[in-house]
Amino acid sequence: MIRFEALQKVWPDGTCAISDVSLEIPQGQFCVILGPSGAGKSTLLRAVNGLMRPSAGRVLIDDVELNIATQRQLRQRVAMIHQHFNLTNRMSVASNVLSGLLPTVSTVRALSGWFRPEHRQKACHLLDRVGLSPEHLKRRAGDLSGGQQQRVGIARAFMLDPEVVLADEPVASLDPKISRDILTLIRDAARERNATVLCSLHQIDLAREFGDRIVGMRDGRVVFDGSPADFTDDRVQALYEGARWEDPPAADDAGTQPLPALAAS
Repeated sequence: MIRFEALQKVWPDGTCAISDVSLEIPQGQFCVILGPSGAGKSTLLRAVNGLMRPSAGRVLIDDVELNIATQRQLRQRVAMIHQHFNLTNRMSVASNVLSGLLPTVSTVRALSGWFRPEHRQKACHLLDRVGLSPEHLKRRAGDLSGGQQQRVGIARAFMLDPEVVLADEPVASLDPKISRDILTLIRDAARERNATVLCSLHQIDLAREFGDRIVGMRDGRVVFDGSPADFTDDRVQALYEGARWEDPPAADDAGTQPLPALAAS
């Protein structure tokens, strides 16, 4: 479970990236974060693995607060899938997947390519699960297509059987068919492990198709929190149109927080 408590992030130039965000993401949920560019989606995700330190508030994973003392321990339980794949192009596919073990393997062993046989076997198994054949193992990651590179990124992310998977616009540069294939792989791999997925997207149709829950953000604030069925076209339009926002109203009896009314310009 992930819990954000009154999270806030103000950058040195005074820009408020996140403002008073409080959310609870239960174990096993596929939660999609939507919103226009600059809404704070990526900043929120990076708060979960310690890549962004909040100005105020806190993040907890299974009731353990993420801080300097717990960061190393918690990072081993959190994996990230990146928009631009974040692979080392000159390294082989196998080496990129095995790099998912770096939080638990010493730097010396990693640089020397020393991994246990069971580690290599697991890497092969994960590559097979994401649809890459053994012939890809020795290929340079940079020689693969975008869809193949993201499959390598997914295999790498699951090397440590994470409890939390952060996916930061993982299909932004992929075509619609491959995008669905990639999100299906992430969803299925997470379900096998009962892992929680926090995934930022721009595609409304994919959010409705894959999300158990949709959280809409604008100007660093949560302005919608509900099921895909509740995320109607009117709410989509309200989320993405460029007007100023009033404070969000209280959640309704069903627990769904509707979009706030727009303030007069």
